[in-house]
Amino acid sequence: MEQDNENNKETMIEQLAQAYVELEARNGASEDKVQWVEIKQHFLDLDMILNKKNEELLAKEREYEEKQLETNTLLTQRKAAVTSKEQDLLDRLQELKDAAVASIIEARATYETTTLEFVYDGENKDNKVNSSPEDSPYKSGEKSEGVATEVTSHLELKFFCEKMDANGLLDYVVAHKKKVTVFREEISVALESATDPARLVLDLLVGFYPANETTQQKDTMGAALQGKRKSSILILEALASLLARADPGADHLLNPETKQQAKAMADEWRLKLASADIDAANGHSLEAEAFLQLLSTFRIASEFGEEELCKLVLAVAQNRSAPELCRSIGLTHKAPALVEILINNGKQIAAVHFIQLFELQESFPPVPLLRTYLKNQRRNSQVKADNVRDIATAKIDANAQELAALKIVIKCIEEYEFESEYPLDTLHKRVHQLEKSKTEKRRGGDFFKRPQQSKRPRPNERHFPPRSSGRGGASAVGTGRQIPPVRTAYAGVADRYPHYSAVAHEYQVPQPSIYSQPASATPPNYGRYIGSSLQSSHQHYM
Repeated sequence: MEQDNENNKETMIEQLAQAYVELEARNGASEDKVQWVEIKQHFLDLDMILNKKNEELLAKEREYEEKQLETNTLLTQRKAAVTSKEQDLLDRLQELKDAAVASIIEARATYETTTLEFVYDGENKDNKVNSSPEDSPYKSGEKSEGVATEVTSHLELKFFCEKMDANGLLDYVVAHKKKVTVFREEISVALESATDPARLVLDLLVGFYPANETTQQKDTMGAALQGKRKSSILILEALASLLARADPGADHLLNPETKQQAKAMADEWRLKLASADIDAANGHSLEAEAFLQLLSTFRIASEFGEEELCKLVLAVAQNRSAPELCRSIGLTHKAPALVEILINNGKQIAAVHFIQLFELQESFPPVPLLRTYLKNQRRNSQVKADNVRDIATAKIDANAQELAALKIVIKCIEEYEFESEYPLDTLHKRVHQLEKSKTEKRRGGDFFKRPQQSKRPRPNERHFPPRSSGRGGASAVGTGRQIPPVRTAYAGVADRYPHYSAVAHEYQVPQPSIYSQPASATPPNYGRYIGSSLQSSHQHYM
């Protein structure tokens, strides 16, 4: 490059010399003209100055690079020293943690041994320790109610998992279904104690569909079977939680052989689902939920068609876990279509849960859906007197449905923080109004159930006028008979119960002095069904 620059410089000087010669030839000779030698020397001086400055700049650049390299080397050394100290501190901290955990485990083992000796005592009347491993802690736990409940639950769950006792684990969860929310996570932790958690769960799922199940069996064991199925789904979710937090390289928890067994079970369940009326479950099909949870937990959803899985997701759409199930089986791209179907079927609440999980707020704004849901619920709960025989009961049911819908919407707004778009004041006022109305109707029902102070005479009861004094009266006294009190005809009853008339009017609590009623008045219960307290008390809250 320097050689090229030198050549270009020489060429430019030559061109300038030639131009100067031509200029001199045109202008002619002059005494004070500048000599070419002077011009050439001027340009040579300029070139020398520029070269000198260039060399100075290059020297400064080399010096800067050397300083930068030295600084980077120093920073690297300091960083390595800090990293080394930090690692030393982390190692020390880990040692302290390990020591603390070891102490906790040792203390817990001592405490568990003491608790087991006390809880598993069984029928040992001499209070001698009976720690035989053959005894089931579940049976002995039944005889020790109220003793170390939480510790016992964890120990018994762990006991069944260590023994790979699938039936015992399932029976224990079913028996304590009211406390599943307390030890839901403990089931997942207890499964870590099993030698093969996945196989243990598969073993307890064998009875999900009883063999040779008949219609009569369904009727007699329906509730028990539903309880087992709910518990099976809970344990499937616990296994999924265990697999999610396990090391990705832990293939022993979910090996190919186990997945193949799960696939065979799923194929068997699939045939059962084909004959079941999952559409009639209104979004709460336990069978479909268990099937999807099986595919999600054992990660075999890719073995089945997407359209079939979408149908099953819609069958459990009302469940709160449905959106997460949909995502876990790889149907995220189908979420917009599923939301649209749910909206068209009037399941706006389920649609909102899907929208929030899959972040589809731009395509499906959730707040208008909540307003539409409330409007539809209110419209569906309207009572038409022409089509309902018992108007009061129908009205109570309608108000109960609206109250439930309001609470669902309020919970949804609070969960997803929609208060800025959908204020809760009006909804809370409406809830308070419906609850107050329900309380008043309940009190009114209790009032009408009270026994009346005076006994109403039977329609065919006869009343006799008083006998005249004389023979008849003496005979009555002489024979010891009691003469009945003087009674008038039952014509004065016409004004005892005026508020029971068949004309609708404002309900007023009767005063003690107005208990009059016509003989042809309607039955006492009729007043409950016609007062203005049964009229619609709806207020617009949309």
